[in-house]
Amino acid sequence: MSARSGVVAYTAAVLVVLAAPAFFVLEWATVGFALLLAGLAVAWVGERRGARSSRHLHSVPGEAARQDPSPASEVSRRDPSLMRDLSLIATGLAIVRIIPLAAELDDWAMARFALALGGAVLVPYLVSRFVYRDRAIGFPWLRDHDGRPNPRWGRLHWSWLGAVLLLGWLILPWYFIGSGVYRNWPVVDTPELIGRLFVGVGAVGIWDELFFICTVFAVLLRHFPAWAANLLQATVFVSFLWELGYRAWGPVLTVPFALVQGFIFLRTRSLSYVVTVHLLFDAVVFAVLVHAHDPQLFDVFPTAP
Repeated sequence: MSARSGVVAYTAAVLVVLAAPAFFVLEWATVGFALLLAGLAVAWVGERRGARSSRHLHSVPGEAARQDPSPASEVSRRDPSLMRDLSLIATGLAIVRIIPLAAELDDWAMARFALALGGAVLVPYLVSRFVYRDRAIGFPWLRDHDGRPNPRWGRLHWSWLGAVLLLGWLILPWYFIGSGVYRNWPVVDTPELIGRLFVGVGAVGIWDELFFICTVFAVLLRHFPAWAANLLQATVFVSFLWELGYRAWGPVLTVPFALVQGFIFLRTRSLSYVVTVHLLFDAVVFAVLVHAHDPQLFDVFPTAP
């Protein structure tokens, strides 16, 4: 990647990613959609210029003779399309934006979440798999993208799971109750509502990894170094969590969480592990929310105000 094409690629990706805070933090839908379109337009222009430069190179006398004319060789040399990959992210973000993200537990709200969030994962996957035919998105639950089994969890893996529980137990009550953001979730004062909250928190946690890690992060890794792709996916991740309810000083927690989840996925390439980490975190979130609304339940948090 040349310096000029690199600047174009980063500009396109940043524009698309900035649609997330426009959508979910500022709640400026028009600006968000404009940023998505601008990012895709920049990526398209960059690819057109790159294609013209490539044709010019191949037109140099004697250059064509040194090229392997076989179609297989041409396919193997072809870089993944940034515009196509960014369009997958843009599609997912646009689908999520069609619904309000305020936490609600009635039947229609839960169905609305299931349809919109499910579509935000399923539609980009189907487009990548059957329209673009490049398998940019995958869900490596037991095997990585190359079909190799995920490594068995070692002592470090299990230690981190324990650390997640401990850190959540100490920090989350202080955050949710001390800042008052627990009020962004509905009151849960019946067994049915507690059950619905449990299902909803867990389902959204699983979706987070399917979209932010396996979709956004995965396609960005095809074009950018790991550090840049991780910062970009964390921007989308944290913006979504802000509208969901993690406000006040929530980004102090959600930014490192999003970055660590990306780092763990880079090291393990295991969807099952990052989902397990997230579900353990969300189990503590669930218990804290229930305790915040009814202090007699789950009264096990020493840092709760």
